[in-house]
Parts: sequence; structure tokens; C-alpha cells
Amino acid sequence: MNLSTDTLAILKNFSEINNNILFKPGSKLNTISAMKNILAEATITEKFDTEFGIYDLSEFLSVLSLFDTTNLKFDETHVTVGDVSGRSKIKYFFSDIDMLTSPTKAIEMPNPEVKFVLDQDTLGRIKKAASALGHDQLSITPGDGVITLTVVDIDNATSNTYSIDVPGESTGDFNFILNIKNMQMIPGNYDVSISSRLISQFSLIQEGVDLTYWLALEKTSTYK
Repeated sequence: MNLSTDTLAILKNFSEINNNILFKPGSKLNTISAMKNILAEATITEKFDTEFGIYDLSEFLSVLSLFDTTNLKFDETHVTVGDVSGRSKIKYFFSDIDMLTSPTKAIEMPNPEVKFVLDQDTLGRIKKAASALGHDQLSITPGDGVITLTVVDIDNATSNTYSIDVPGESTGDFNFILNIKNMQMIPGNYDVSISSRLISQFSLIQEGVDLTYWLALEKTSTYK
């Protein structure tokens, strides 16, 4: 088996959310953060036949990078990673599954009160503003036919803020708060849905790539 460039990019991103992962039979990959406030799921082109765990995903990806083109052969306790010539290889042992943090059930997204598209440029602007201002909270509020995204310190009413409007639709009066540090998505454009039940969904808009993140909202969020 070879892993595609898209799959390797997803695994690298998942390693930033949780550095261990449980692979299950089939074509779905998922991960959950240690705090259980970020969950991500992807459908990839490859299909795994067995269940196995990797404790240090960053290390495993570094092993794969040692080869220009990798060939993976799976055994009961390990995977052999080699080059196409067969001259060099690495035996990489699986982890005890009990040592891993992995999702135990799928998320059923409630009916959302807010929907908008977050494009890559806007996401980049938000993260740059957060770094410049030293804030890590994103306030999401309704506007006149738009959704207003504001980088703010909600504990300081006089803090400097950065805001940007995006087209969207919503119901009710709300101030949904996201921790910007949790927005660990692969760069791209996303369909965003937010529910007053303190959960948000970010679905990547890219043909041929099925990737979704669910981020918990901060408990300081309000809706009425």
C-alpha cells in the first residue's frame, strides 16, 4: 500500500490535534484532542484491512518521509515500510490500543442556527490578527445580512479587536465564542455550521476530499 499526498497531509494535520491515532478497517480516519474539544474525520482513498494503533504519529510520518516512494506491508504486530526497490526497509511496531486516545462515537450535528462559508483568506486573517493582538477568542455575532467574526479578549471590555464580515444566514440573537487555538484545520475553504448546543462543524470544500472538523464552543457563548 502507498499513501497519497492528500492522506499524508491529513495525517500530519491530525498529528497536531492528537499525536496518536487508531486506524480501523475501511477508509475513514478520525482523531480527537486530549481535551475532547476537537474531533476530526476524513474519508481517504486508501482502504485498511486491519485495526492498528500508532502512538507517535509524528514519528511515524517522519519514518515515511525517509523514502521517496513508500511501500507499506502490514502484519499482525507491525508494518514494514520500504522503498520500491526493496533495498531498504523499517519495521515499525503498532501500539497497544488501550494506550491511545480515539473517538468512541460519531457526532450527530444538531440543526444549526448559523451557517456561513469561511474561506482560506479570511481564516488566515483571523489567525494573523489573533497573533498580533495576543487574543485567542473568536466572537461570532449576527449582522445586517452578514455574520461578524471578531478577534477579541472577552474578559476585557476595552481590549483591541479585529472584525471581518462574511455572508451567511442565522436565526436568533447570539454571541458564539470559539477558541482560535482549536481552529487547527488544514488550509482551505470551509462550510461552517454552528449550533446553540455549543458545537460547530467545519466541512472542507474541496473536490475529492471528504474532511470535517467539529469544534466545541466556549461555555461563555450565548443564544436567545
